[in-house]
Amino acid sequence: MTTTTDINHPRVVSRGEWIEARKKLLAKEKEATRQRDALAAERRKLPWVRVDEEYKFEGPGGEESLADLFAGCSQLLVYHFMFGPDWEEGCPICSMVGDGLEAVRMHLPHRDVTLAAVSRAPLPKIQAFKQRMGWGFTWVSSFGNSFNRDFHVSFTPEEVDKGEMYYNYGVTAFPAEEAHGTSVFYRDSQGNVFHTYSCYARGSEIVLPVYQFLDLVPKGRDEGNLEWPMAWVRHHDRYGKD
Repeated sequence: MTTTTDINHPRVVSRGEWIEARKKLLAKEKEATRQRDALAAERRKLPWVRVDEEYKFEGPGGEESLADLFAGCSQLLVYHFMFGPDWEEGCPICSMVGDGLEAVRMHLPHRDVTLAAVSRAPLPKIQAFKQRMGWGFTWVSSFGNSFNRDFHVSFTPEEVDKGEMYYNYGVTAFPAEEAHGTSVFYRDSQGNVFHTYSCYARGSEIVLPVYQFLDLVPKGRDEGNLEWPMAWVRHHDRYGKD
């Protein structure tokens, strides 16, 4: 838990003056909502790419294809969870995302959406960490296939050393061999699978509800004095232990 400190807050006014200021902000919020709705509609109009690669994942029940992950729905949300083959535990930030995924996973199938996480870590490591975190969402290993490379969330040591990896639709530096992201797929009635959307970096904040709450409070994300913006994040069983 962080130490409570006072902040340099805006001026204090009467309730009536606050209402007037709030109404002005509300007008901007409504416009932002309309823009977000329009952006979501434009996102749904993106062209699709047919997925012809026969990806085989390792899941709790054995080998699973990408089509299997749909689990009866026509839409699949994949979270690219940072958990490398040699890692002993998953990324703390991805784990904060995982806490949110666990909260929504039972609702999504009622809108024809299945949720799954994919990592390159071997399945036994995934299952042990998943049990530690208390999660029940589907999580499979892509250790034996090119899925992570094809969707630009795994890099070679040489790429990391050079600071030249293709991530978030451009060549950039990234501090690890694994990165995070979210990809969306559609399966039609004939069994054809299509890639419809992927987002990375801050684009994946859409699946991070913690930030939506922090953006509401007076201190906001309160990350300005940290070594890097999300340095405060811990696995949920580690807060208060360091």
